[in-house]
Amino acid sequence: MNLDVLIFGAHPDDAELSMGGTIAKLTSCNFKVGLIDLTRGELGTRGTAETRQKEAFQAAILLKVAVRENLQIPDGDIQNNKENFLKIVMSIRKYRPGIIFAPYFQDRHPDHSDTANLVKRAMFSTGLPKVKTFDKEVAQEAFRPQKLFYYMQTYTFEPTFIVDITESFELKMKAVKSYSSQFHNPKSTEPETFISRPEFINYIESRAKFYGFQIGKHYGEPFFCEEKIEYDFTRLLKS
Repeated sequence: MNLDVLIFGAHPDDAELSMGGTIAKLTSCNFKVGLIDLTRGELGTRGTAETRQKEAFQAAILLKVAVRENLQIPDGDIQNNKENFLKIVMSIRKYRPGIIFAPYFQDRHPDHSDTANLVKRAMFSTGLPKVKTFDKEVAQEAFRPQKLFYYMQTYTFEPTFIVDITESFELKMKAVKSYSSQFHNPKSTEPETFISRPEFINYIESRAKFYGFQIGKHYGEPFFCEEKIEYDFTRLLKS
């Protein structure tokens, strides 16, 4: 299956928190979107890897993504080595997306930064025929997506562009709250974490309002690109 968009996250819930509204907007327009989690999040203080896997598939169903996979890389140890590099190259060649997304390369969590660096390296190499990979013993063809965009997690950046998610914001938050083991639950007896405090969900909502306001909308999600992006202003004038 060829995808229009392929999104890489270090852990289940990373993509939903950072760009769940954009995912919902894309799938509502019939674009085929895939999610690939590098780890199972097994080092997380709350919940278990098995619980998070169930929550991840619940969120994927809500967002209507075409594919969700997990590369089974050890949580907390996303090394930029040949094995992990080839896993990502194989994923990109398998689904041949036009655009890929990854975490912003400077972040509070080292796994997020490590994922960004690994995805960037892999994206370049997917277009090199001499980098050999195989899917079920069949050689994969070289293929390179058109663009790599980075989404925001904890640390902020000056966005290259902002996506209006006003119409999909409610669905984004439903997908985020699918991860009930990770976020605020007054009935939970597990230790409190950085993201389990009620203020964290408020922060996610406030950030969406902040970036939405910057483009004259109710809610928005920011993205960064290291390359220049063409914008056709005549489409804006015709709208």
